[in-house]
Amino acid sequence: MLYFRLNKTAILIKQLFVLYFLFISLFAAAQQNDITLVSWNIRDFGKTKSNEELNQIAEILRDVDIVAIQEVVAGYGGAQAVAKLTAVLNRKGAKWDYVISDPTNSPKYVTERYAYIWKTAQIKIKNRGNLVKQLDDEVDREPFLLQFFYADKPFTIINFHSRPYNQNPAREIKALAEYVLNTQNEPVFLAGDFNMNAQEEVFNPLKKRGFLTALHNQKTTLKIQCKEFEYLNYVIDNIFYSKDIQCVNSGVIDFVKTCSNLENARTLSDHLPVFVRFRFKNM
Repeated sequence: MLYFRLNKTAILIKQLFVLYFLFISLFAAAQQNDITLVSWNIRDFGKTKSNEELNQIAEILRDVDIVAIQEVVAGYGGAQAVAKLTAVLNRKGAKWDYVISDPTNSPKYVTERYAYIWKTAQIKIKNRGNLVKQLDDEVDREPFLLQFFYADKPFTIINFHSRPYNQNPAREIKALAEYVLNTQNEPVFLAGDFNMNAQEEVFNPLKKRGFLTALHNQKTTLKIQCKEFEYLNYVIDNIFYSKDIQCVNSGVIDFVKTCSNLENARTLSDHLPVFVRFRFKNM
């Protein structure tokens, strides 16, 4: 009888181990289907960024899959900084590639470029993207659209930096939302610095069509100085994603952490990166 009970226990333990390893395998497979997108306004991203600062930025980004960057300097220094950052990332293990937009058709001192950087092992592109010229008369800086492919599944990212909060960014966002809703039929992300809280009414048309946000009332910009141990300032950066995308996790990458780090952190940017880890609902 004792032998029977021991044998039965051994069989049960073996079954539990099989179930455990099956769960681990399924979890790992699910993770392999997850993609992490980051949107980051890297202030004045150009030749003023030192090699050490580029390395710090790369350390922040090394574990993600796609990065949408705003505020790339329009001149040669901006393109050079993106290329250098990609080279630094390539030395950290994975293979990365990048695309830089043309300068936006904007008033003087407002013109910028956008950039995308991504890991090439699973993420592919078929063209180099384009500034959305249809919005040229509606916005100061036209958004940068690029279609990506994951396991032959197409999805689009629209990268945008609106005008400042005191210059009526709502007008730009209204036009941008109309463009997205009227032209995009596949999974789509709208990422960037909107200079407005995503809770504002101007975003309601997107939400009514099923778009969700990575952040909810999360501050994303950095103060110049800490006040009462608080270094975060405004709720203006976000990532919107369409209803055919499942969010696994989202938030900000807080590379500041304490007030004592604020001054050095601001040499990288005065914004925190926003991320969304996602998968497609029909995959």
